[in-house]
Amino acid sequence: MALSINSEAPNFKAATTHGGIDFHEWIGDGWAILFSHPKDFTPVCTTELGYMAKLEPEFAKRNCKIIGLSVDPVDNHEKWAKDIEETQGSKVNYPMIGDSDLKVAKLYNMLPADESGTSEGRTAATNATVRSVFIIGPDKKIKLMLTYPMTTGRNFDEILRVLDSMQLTVKHKVATPVNWKNGEDVIIVPAVSDDDAKSMFPAGWKTIKPYLRVTKQPG
Repeated sequence: MALSINSEAPNFKAATTHGGIDFHEWIGDGWAILFSHPKDFTPVCTTELGYMAKLEPEFAKRNCKIIGLSVDPVDNHEKWAKDIEETQGSKVNYPMIGDSDLKVAKLYNMLPADESGTSEGRTAATNATVRSVFIIGPDKKIKLMLTYPMTTGRNFDEILRVLDSMQLTVKHKVATPVNWKNGEDVIIVPAVSDDDAKSMFPAGWKTIKPYLRVTKQPG
C-alpha cells in the first residue's frame, strides 16, 4: 500500500542495536524520526549518522526520538558505529534497526513489496531507494517523507526546522512561510476570521493580502 502524508506509519517489530522493539510502542506519546540507509559502511551515510548523533539532544528537547535503519544485520551496525564515532566525533546513542530481511524497507515503500531475498549479496546500489526520512507524530501518522539520492547528504538541520514548524502549527492556528526559522514571524491560517484572530493574536498582525496575514510567533 502506498504511503502518503497522514498515512498511519506501519508498525513492525525489529531487532535494533538497543534490543528488540515494537515500533509504535517505542515511539510512545511523542514524535519520532525514522531515517534509512542502503548499506552499512557507506561514506555519505557515515557522515549523516554522525551528525544525527550530534543533533540527538536537540530532538530530545522537542520530545522526539530518532532511530536509524540500514539494510544489514545489527552486528554490522555495531561495528559501523565504532567507525562513525571515530570519523565523525560523536557516539551513536540512538537505536539502529537491522533490516536484513528487508521487511521494514518494504513496509515503508522503500523497496518493492515483492522484492525477494535478504541483505545478503545486496549492494548499496541495489538498495539505493532506502534513503528516506520519515517524521511521525504522536498519533502514529506520517507527517513528512523525504527521499535523497545516495550521493547527496541529507540536511538534518532542515528536519529539525520542519519539526519546529510542525509542533508550532499543530498547537496554534498558524502556518510558517518560506525559509522560516524558529522565532520568526508566522502566517495566520485563512480559516481564522479577523474577529477570531483579535482574541487569538492580541499583539495584532499585518495584512499583506486578505489571505496573507503575518504575526509574531505565538509562545
